[in-house]
Amino acid sequence: MRPLFGRVLTAMVTPFTPDGSQVDYAQVARLAAHLVDDLGNDGLVINGTTGEAPTTSDEEKRRILDAVVTAVGDRATVVAGVGTFSTHHTIELARQAADVGVDGLLVVTPYYSRPPADALEDHFVSVADATDLPVMLYDIPHRAGLPIPEDLLIRLDAHPRIRAVKDAKGSIVSTSQVLANTNLAYYAGDDAYLLPLLSVGGVGVVGTSTHFTAPAAARIIDLFTAGRVEEAIEANRQALPAFQGVFATQGCMMVKATLAARGFEAGGCRPPMGRVAPATVAAYAELLETYGFGA
Repeated sequence: MRPLFGRVLTAMVTPFTPDGSQVDYAQVARLAAHLVDDLGNDGLVINGTTGEAPTTSDEEKRRILDAVVTAVGDRATVVAGVGTFSTHHTIELARQAADVGVDGLLVVTPYYSRPPADALEDHFVSVADATDLPVMLYDIPHRAGLPIPEDLLIRLDAHPRIRAVKDAKGSIVSTSQVLANTNLAYYAGDDAYLLPLLSVGGVGVVGTSTHFTAPAAARIIDLFTAGRVEEAIEANRQALPAFQGVFATQGCMMVKATLAARGFEAGGCRPPMGRVAPATVAAYAELLETYGFGA
């Protein structure tokens, strides 16, 4: 049975013009269609960390979402990253995304602010109450500064619109505890975490390397869910270097540089991100070719 958001989702980069001053909306649409139609992604997460959301304006975010929704139609789910460290601003972005016509919202733990658990609960509930869209929480303590507590995740499962978690906590035991006590759909927030997460009840991945490796992620999921566990393990072993190699430097930087090396110009990254050393890009591009992830 297909989970609400699908199984293989890519956290899509945001193409800019070469100098980074403007979003290249034509390339946004082209990349979204490529990820869905050529690589088979079930869904796209837009305006997230990999999409450089901290550097784009609210109006740019709206136009990016509109370009993606128009490009992929009903062929894939579109999940809008709307999380900020401000509840009011997050609600504004959630309503803006709903007006554009996305299928769901990704809401990260308010970073930098480090709210206590009761305030964090109020934040998530307030955002989930602001629209009719299903919500995927983003649990990423190494960026946000704190994890979403297990007991809070279990309570939030009672909310009718909080339906999933992008899990970048990296604690399989903690995740297992939540999965044993909720109906939340868990997605790996780290590409290499996919198979371990499936083994305790996860449903899929929101990936970065999946700009190139989505078919391999889908194969791992298909094999595992069909009960062909040994084959899933072997498929994971084959894909692991590509899953991990995208983080040889900052993931968004690596994806954009590798896309450019393959003739798909997505522009550079806006500051404070920089550019990837040519040798690093070449090594990852060669790795992708070696392991069968062609252009």
